[in-house]
Amino acid sequence: MSPTVTGLAVGATLAIVVLAWGFWGFLLTAVFMLVGAVAGRVAEGRLDLRAVADSLRGKRSSS
Repeated sequence: MSPTVTGLAVGATLAIVVLAWGFWGFLLTAVFMLVGAVAGRVAEGRLDLRAVADSLRGKRSSS
């Protein structure tokens, strides 16, 4: 899927949610989409959670 098609799908989903369930439904859906995206990147091996945790703690990475 190209980034354009992905962005279109995400935008359409969030628009439908905000129309159907209002702001809080929109916010909850956006949070779940973000969690799903992070989980997908971790499963693909494209995101290292240890590096993220180290970065948040202020430790520097040499890579």
